[in-house]
Amino acid sequence: MPQFTSITSRAIPLPVNDIDTDQIIPARFLKVTDKNGLADALFFNWRYHDGGSPKADFILNQPASGGAQILLAGDNFGCGSSREHAPWALTSYGFRAVISTSFADIFRNNALKNGLIPIIVDEATHKMLFDLLAEVPSTELTVDLAAQTLVTPHGSFPFPIDPFNKTCLLNGVDELGYILGFEKEIAEFEKR
Repeated sequence: MPQFTSITSRAIPLPVNDIDTDQIIPARFLKVTDKNGLADALFFNWRYHDGGSPKADFILNQPASGGAQILLAGDNFGCGSSREHAPWALTSYGFRAVISTSFADIFRNNALKNGLIPIIVDEATHKMLFDLLAEVPSTELTVDLAAQTLVTPHGSFPFPIDPFNKTCLLNGVDELGYILGFEKEIAEFEKR
C-alpha cells in the first residue's frame, strides 16, 4: 500500500447522496481479483452511454477533472453491499481521499485497507466545500493525515481517523505489514 502523509489536489464535486457501491462499480466488473483496469469501470453507468461512449456532461469525463486526487461526495457515501472493488476502482482512478458527511462502515474499512482516506466533515463544512468548488473549481485542498486536518482556503478542519489505521497509512503498510514489523519480537516470544 502506498504511504500517505499529505496530498494537495483539486477536488471533484459529486453532489449525490447515497452513492452505493453498485454505482461506484457495477456488479458486472466484480469478476476480477486484480485492480488493473478498474479505473475505467468507476461510475461506469454514469460515465458512459450504452454503446460505451463517454457522457460529456459527467464530471469525471471533463478535462478539468484529470489528475484530481480528492472526491467530494454527497452524504452516506459507499452504502450498499460490501465490495472491496469500490475503493479499488477509486484508487485506480487516482483518488486518495473522499470527503462526505458519512460513510457506510464496510466501505470505510475497505477504503482504509486500500490507502483511500474517508474524510468525515460536518454539514456546514460540507456545504462550504461544495459552494467553494462551484465558485472556484480549480481550488486545491490539502489532506494532512499526520495532523488529521483538511486544509482549505477558508481554514483547517479536523477529521477523525482511528490510530491504528492512521499508523498503517502513514507507514504505507496494511495489517499484515504492521504485524510483520514486529517479526523480531514475535520470534523472541516464540523462543521463550
